[in-house]
This record gives sequence, structure tokens and C-alpha cells, in this order.
Amino acid sequence: MLPGSVLPAEPAFAALLAALGPGVDAFAKDLEVYSGDEPPPDYSLDTEIGGVVREADARGWERFHLVGYSGGGAAALAFAARHPQRLLSLALLEPAWAGNWDWTAEHTALWAEYDQIMNLPPEQFMRAFMALGVRPRVTLPQAPAGDPPAWMAKRPAGIAAFIQTFKTYDLDRAALNGFQQPVYFALGGLSNPVEYGENAERLAAVFPNFQLEVFEDRHHFDPPHRIEPERLAASLRGLWQRA
Repeated sequence: MLPGSVLPAEPAFAALLAALGPGVDAFAKDLEVYSGDEPPPDYSLDTEIGGVVREADARGWERFHLVGYSGGGAAALAFAARHPQRLLSLALLEPAWAGNWDWTAEHTALWAEYDQIMNLPPEQFMRAFMALGVRPRVTLPQAPAGDPPAWMAKRPAGIAAFIQTFKTYDLDRAALNGFQQPVYFALGGLSNPVEYGENAERLAAVFPNFQLEVFEDRHHFDPPHRIEPERLAASLRGLWQRA
């Protein structure tokens, strides 16, 4: 399981792992972009692919199910294109990016807004970044009281590294179209439809075995793996049974 670019893997997936129970051999892996104090200078989604390969090999997993949320979802897509033979299934929880083809004018304008916020101070950047991920008038969660956790200091640079690699990464659409294993996409009904809804529509047209589930009351920053873990766990079990 690959988290997004904000929460580390353990707090991101703790509730989902508990809902899946001890009978599932699952591992929540932190992103490679945060492996050091700064993102690797040559960082790309290939860096995340390499990290997944190393972790799976270390665990003796020749084939496995891959779950990715937000930035981790984009990395999971890249992994499926590069190493389709390693995967039994692919679960995408609102991937932050899904290739650079067939963008609408609205989608293009949204990514221009992401560029515009990159130079904001960190505390302003995070709120602006979150606001772009939800529908208008959605109330965003407040930051917890007290000093932020130490890992938060890495987040603006990590998010910037993701946005940069999204601009240049060549996600192999033909390889995804040849991916025959089942693909599941969880979409929040309150998330920004220009970003996540369009990603779902474009991927539905690419993957031959694609399932969409909409969580009407969820958005990108109160996602189902944290807020409705039992429901998502049931959906993942169904996906894995189809593999």
C-alpha cells in the first residue's frame, strides 16, 4: 500500500489494515520521495517503482496486489505500466495524476493553478494545495493543535517533486491498455471532479477490466481508507477474489 504525499504510510493505512485483519499479508510502504531530508535530485515515478520492486523482492512476493492513494496512486499506475506481470490487481484511491493524454481545458487550467501555488510559504501552500483537491464550499479539516510533526517539514518539497515528475513522466498508455488484471478506482463524491473524476473517466477508457466505486460523502482529505475502512476493505477483498 502506497500513501499520498502528506501522511506517512502507517497513520494513513492503520485503519484499513485493521479492517482487513490479520489474515491479509499487507504492508504499508512509505514513499521514496521522503527517504532522505530532501527528495532525491533525480526523483521521478521510476524512483517509487524501484522502491516497490525492492520491497516486494525482500518479502518474496513474486506477484502481489498493489494499492495506491493520491501520489502513491500515481506511482502505482506507473508500476502497472512498467511491471504488469508482477501484479495480481491494482487498486487506485484517487491517484493524483493519471497520465498527460486527453486532458480537458479545465484539467489543464487546474494544473496551472498547482504551478501558481508552488512559491507560497509552507503554511499557505498546504491550505491552497488542499483546497484545489475538493469541490467548492467543502470544509477542509483543521490542522491539529500544537507543533506539527517533524515529517510535515518535508511535505512541500515532496509535493513539488511529485508535481514536477508529473509534467515530464511518460506513462505508457498502451501498456495500461494491455493490463488484463482487475483495476479498482475509489472516488470521493466531494473531491474535485476536474482532477479525480476526470482521472477516473480517462482510466476507465484505458483499462479493459475497470471498476469504479463512488464514496459520496468522502473527499481527498477524508478518504475512505481512513474514514470508511470497513467498506473499502470489503471492496478490496472483492477485487482480490476476482484476480
